[in-house]
Amino acid sequence: MDLSRRRKLSSHVETSSMNDIMFFLMLFFLIVSTMVNPNVIKLLLPNARSGKAVMKQTINVSVTADGSYFLDRQPLAPGGLEEALRQRIKGSEETTVVLRVDKALNVQKLVDVLEIGNRLKIKMVMATAAEQSKG
Repeated sequence: MDLSRRRKLSSHVETSSMNDIMFFLMLFFLIVSTMVNPNVIKLLLPNARSGKAVMKQTINVSVTADGSYFLDRQPLAPGGLEEALRQRIKGSEETTVVLRVDKALNVQKLVDVLEIGNRLKIKMVMATAAEQSKG
């Protein structure tokens, strides 16, 4: 008489690698979510070292440190920039606005000008000073 017990098969699922997979998924979604920013104002920045001019028609908008606006060296009323730009771009296809902003200016003034350009669907380029070579 054989009284030995039969071996019971147990079903066991290995879940040790599940932690690694979940960690990598979480890391992936964190990285991807920081790359997506829907509130971006598109701004084309010039390369200070190149001297190429690829723009067809340019309009210069200058903003001084005290917040005064100038359109091609003509002073503007504080609220008249949008209307003046609208009149200047009327009928032109590819217009680029070159922003010349004082470096001591409050960032909010720059953002206000960029929002005007965004509403009018104008390409805007921010002018920079050329690098001074040392030596």
